[in-house]
Amino acid sequence: MALGNVSRVTEFILLGLSDTRDLQVLFFIFFLLAYAMVLLGNLLIIVTVRTDPKLSSPMYFLLCNLSFIDICYTSVTSPRMLADLLSQRKAIAFEDCIAQLFFLHFVGASEMFLLTVMTYDRYTAVCKPLHYTAIMSRQVCWALVLACWAGGFLHSIVQTLLTIQLPFCGPNTIDNYFCDVPPVIRLACTDIYVTEWLMASNSGLVSLVCFLVLVGSYTFILVTVRVRLTEGHWKALSTCASHVMVVTLFFVPCIFIYLRPFSTFPSDKHVCVIYTVFSPVMNPFIYTMRSNEVKASMWRLWKRCRVF
Repeated sequence: MALGNVSRVTEFILLGLSDTRDLQVLFFIFFLLAYAMVLLGNLLIIVTVRTDPKLSSPMYFLLCNLSFIDICYTSVTSPRMLADLLSQRKAIAFEDCIAQLFFLHFVGASEMFLLTVMTYDRYTAVCKPLHYTAIMSRQVCWALVLACWAGGFLHSIVQTLLTIQLPFCGPNTIDNYFCDVPPVIRLACTDIYVTEWLMASNSGLVSLVCFLVLVGSYTFILVTVRVRLTEGHWKALSTCASHVMVVTLFFVPCIFIYLRPFSTFPSDKHVCVIYTVFSPVMNPFIYTMRSNEVKASMWRLWKRCRVF
């Protein structure tokens, strides 16, 4: 479509992870298996938590929501990536690209906020066990989860509006397997100095601040309970260890990608795999393998299914 003497970009070309056919087939098999594991693993957690009254604590309510977010988050990028790995021409319409980056940041920021809420839940369980049930009531849990989604939407709509107001009239090749704000805005036909700083202060600082809050919270938890560890404290700290692994897998790559305005590396798209695919794959294993309650509930669910 023409605007005066300037043509507007109507589609972007995604270069993907590799242009070698053999590697593309290998990547397709690997990411198809990974996507299936994300869907099945997280759906299993949701069904297990929803059907077992013994898993009615706030921690498992939040875990159930995390599993739902992981399914949504991976589904934003994986189906398109799998289709492109089998295609010769990896084109995505401008509108579809904007929609993808909107939902990527919407769900991704919601997950960051939810992981922060889960840290508060662990802090309350370890440091205020007698008041845990009262503080983390079901109404409070729902309010916190809704606040996470609202925060994610606000973050994403700002990112999207900053992106669509830029003129795109020249290059349309994205060196990645999905549309994200940093590589897209660098294709704009205008000076993006201010925009890049705004993007970094939004995505980058959100990632960094949430991560520092998480690290500070767990440090405070360890300092608080170091001299009075009971069996209940050990159990809560065990779930904290699982949470720390999840947080590290998700936040560190995000900080690396989004807190670097005006710079890009060839390895960026490979780093993106960690938080868009690898982290959602690992979450069900990390939480279930370190939780005897979840493993016992899954075993009971399996025995009930065998009856039918």
